[in-house]
Parts: sequence; C-alpha cells; structure tokens
Amino acid sequence: MAATDAELTALVIATRNDAAFGELIRRHQALVRAMLQRMCRNHALADDLAQDTFIRAFEKIGSFKGTGTFKSWLCSIAYTEFLKSARKRKSTERVLEKFKTGVDDVEAPRDMGNVVDLDRALATLKEDERAAVVMCYSCGMSHSEAAEALKMPLGTVKSHVNRGRAKLQAFFAEAEVTV
Repeated sequence: MAATDAELTALVIATRNDAAFGELIRRHQALVRAMLQRMCRNHALADDLAQDTFIRAFEKIGSFKGTGTFKSWLCSIAYTEFLKSARKRKSTERVLEKFKTGVDDVEAPRDMGNVVDLDRALATLKEDERAAVVMCYSCGMSHSEAAEALKMPLGTVKSHVNRGRAKLQAFFAEAEVTV
C-alpha cells in the first residue's frame, strides 16, 4: 500500500529522505505545473517556477505542520514563487520602458481566427481572481485549501472565485455572440 502525503512528509522531515520527497514531487508536479501555466501563461516560465517551488519546498519542508493538506501547502509556495517572479518582471518592464526609443510594438491580432481559449479568458481576470479560479477549478482545490494556499480569508477567496467565474461567463458569452 502506498504511503500517504503525510507519511512521506514526516519521513522527509525526519530523515531528509530524497526518495520520499521525489515521490511527493511525482504526485504533485502536474498540478503545480498546470497551476503555474494558467497563472503566468508561459510554459517555460511555469516550468522554471515549478522547479523553484520544489526546491523551496524541500528547503522549507520542516515548516509543514500538517494542519492543512500537503497539496495546499505546496500550492502556497508555488503562488509565492509566481508573485515574486511577477514583481521582478514588472520591475524589469518598467526599466526597459524607460529605455524604449520609440519602437512601436506590433500587437498580434486579438481575434486569431475567432479561436477562444481559456488562457485568453483567464488573462482578463485580476491576478487574485485568476489565482483563486485556477486553484479551485483547474487544480481541484476546495475553497478552504485555496484560501490556505493564497493566505487569504475564506470569504475573500469565495468572492474572487464568484467574480472570476462571472467574468469568464461574460467573456465566453461575448465570444459566442461575435462568432
């Protein structure tokens, strides 16, 4: 019978067992990568952030108290890594904007052949709404688990999910009208 996440985590904390931590990574890497890909909309960046997440999780495994699920604890670390990366990118973009010499960016056509996809719809949401929606719908987390991972009150997460869902419904309804 396979060990539970709690048993594997206890083994890693007690003995720094690499095989046990490897099993935890195997169990949760698809979830973490998918969550980060939906959040940052860049597969290469999402893979880098997932790797950073697992490194940070191994370094901080002793801080896992077992009060929530390992999955929500890990997603919390992934979300923190995403936020740090987003802050760095915004800072870099501001610096680059100062040095921009009047070169006009050519924007890709918004329509792209009337292809409507979830990633484009998610991009219309505010960052907190996108995080809550992705965790609850894409990652299958409960509102409580998402609240723990996002370090937000449960009611706030529920509000973000409801607002995000309403915005997504409006986005897709508008897309159907234009098709």
